[in-house]
Amino acid sequence: MYQTPEDRPIYRLLTGQDDRAFCERVSEALAQGWRLYGSPTISWDTAENCMKAAQAVVWHEADVVK
Repeated sequence: MYQTPEDRPIYRLLTGQDDRAFCERVSEALAQGWRLYGSPTISWDTAENCMKAAQAVVWHEADVVK
C-alpha cells in the first residue's frame, strides 16, 4: 500500500470557497506530493452567496486510471 501524509486515502477531493486560501490548500497538496486528478469545478453557492471550488488530487505513487 502507499504511504501518504497523515495516512490519508490516496484520493482526496479538496473543496472550499474559491479564494486564495483554497488555492493555497491545493498548492500545499501538490508540494506534499499529491497530483491533480481531472479538472477543477466551480459552482455558485446561493446559501453562502459565493463561488465554491473543488479539485481532486491523488497520491503521486498511486496507479490511478482516469
